[in-house]
Amino acid sequence: VSTELSQGCARGCDLCSEFNGCLRCSPKLFILLERNDIRQIGICLPSCPLGYFGLRNTDMNKCIKCKIENCESCFSRNFCTKCKEGLYLHKGRCYVTCPEGYAAANGTMECSSPAQCEMSEWGPWGPCSKKRKLCGFKKGNEDRTRRILQAPSGDVSLCPPTTEVRRCTVQKSQCPEGKRKKKEEQGKQDNGNRNRKDTKDTKSGTKKRKSKQRAATVPVTPASPAQ
Repeated sequence: VSTELSQGCARGCDLCSEFNGCLRCSPKLFILLERNDIRQIGICLPSCPLGYFGLRNTDMNKCIKCKIENCESCFSRNFCTKCKEGLYLHKGRCYVTCPEGYAAANGTMECSSPAQCEMSEWGPWGPCSKKRKLCGFKKGNEDRTRRILQAPSGDVSLCPPTTEVRRCTVQKSQCPEGKRKKKEEQGKQDNGNRNRKDTKDTKSGTKKRKSKQRAATVPVTPASPAQ
């Protein structure tokens, strides 16, 4: 480093050298170090150029080069704000195409989140059901729906789900068809009992009639004359 000078420096530079240019910039300005062969030349700028971001310090503000591949402008060392032409920006990184589930926002090269889909409010929860039945179970599922009002680039596949399902518990109740079936089975059982009783009574009456008939046809033997 050649002899430091405080006079004869470029505008905005408080301290400089013949060999390395500016060494200290005025407050509010940023120092940018450019390499020239084996030398680093310092220059003072009001803002950092593309490919650099400004880092403010109490002693001196510096321009630091972006470390992100294919980044044209960055906010910090590892967060890009603008990619090189033809590349898409997503969460501070540059991509050839937007990651799966994302799409470029209208007229820009920034990948938008599916959350930017315009959705309607959720509808009310439906009844608790199981296998499309509303009875005969204790634990089932209930669902609710919403509509897609507007999707990025018109692609609804990028939007979040329109249906939501959750578990539900209800007081177990018997289905009406189950009650009817049970009632029919009970009726058949009662009819069977009555039929068996009627058959039994019929058999019993037949036996009684046969007994009376036998009693009526038995011949009476005359008593022998007394000797």
